[in-house]
Amino acid sequence: MGTILVLTNSSGGLYDFRNELMVRLLERHKVVVSLPDTTKVKELEEEGCEILTTPINRRGVNPKEDMGLFLAYRKMIKDICPDLVITYTIKPNVYGGFACRLLGTPYIATITGLGGAFDRKGLFLKMIVMMYRMGLKKAECVFFQNKENRDIFAGYGIRGKRERLVNGSGVNLERHCFEEYPQGGKTTFLFVGRVMKERGILEYLEAAVRLHREDVEFAILGYCDEDYQELLNEYEEKGVISQWGFHTQVHPFLAKADAVVVASFHEGMSNALIEAAATGRPVIASDISGCREAFEEGKTGFGFTPGNADDLIRAMEKFLELSKEERASMGKAAREKMEREFDRKIVVDAYMSEVLN
Repeated sequence: MGTILVLTNSSGGLYDFRNELMVRLLERHKVVVSLPDTTKVKELEEEGCEILTTPINRRGVNPKEDMGLFLAYRKMIKDICPDLVITYTIKPNVYGGFACRLLGTPYIATITGLGGAFDRKGLFLKMIVMMYRMGLKKAECVFFQNKENRDIFAGYGIRGKRERLVNGSGVNLERHCFEEYPQGGKTTFLFVGRVMKERGILEYLEAAVRLHREDVEFAILGYCDEDYQELLNEYEEKGVISQWGFHTQVHPFLAKADAVVVASFHEGMSNALIEAAATGRPVIASDISGCREAFEEGKTGFGFTPGNADDLIRAMEKFLELSKEERASMGKAAREKMEREFDRKIVVDAYMSEVLN
């Protein structure tokens, strides 16, 4: 039985979107997981994972903190001597990858999205490119979740030994089972995601104000990642939005929605989008890589230009013109697409083929 070390920046993200892979790995290997929080540690430990706590400032750019993370990863890898390291998200990919490269330890990396890093110019962009090159150069395989991210890396000469394209983390079709379409008189749009500018919250709020009426509800499911709580409270007091809070189990809330809105500026592959589609809900989604792969215009949802409130409103108005039967038909088509293309078992099999290679 060999040892696999997993480096990630969130226990919740690992458990919710990649736990099926952890279970498969545990059948043949000892699995050690390095992560910064305790949200899903109990569940991972009960399955058999060994947990190491490693602080990560996910959004910070403090050189001292990042050097400390690299040194922590290097010491961890030297102490554990894993047969393989699997990394997820930016800092584990870069600093964990660099540590593996220096120590000659095989590793697999996953690009879960680029955020706005590659929209920058000048010195910052050059630094990001250099760090990714250093971190991924010796990776046995680099997994990408959409073609655009893969092409961007290729354009900058960032590559490992091999690369593979998968449909995000896939979706667990049993956990996110098909739900019959809601038949109430009110139409509920549900924004799912962290409340922050790059998730499109300002455009969603503008749409809520301009389309506000008695038979339409604008709900928000997610926690505030930026300073918008006072604004949300103000809009809720005025009856413009409903705050459904942050929940680790999102399926019951997806089932209550008539349409799920994903308004992000950047995505690797939107988990909110594919979970909504698996539940049988039409989507209103940003027309970007990481979203457009998961819906079909006019058949399973409507796309719009991210950052453009007018275009978001246009898409919502098209949806409001549909009958309940037409909306339900879109939801069924969305579920069928997930079954054909986004079953998580397909993604897990792709990773296992690399692990066992």
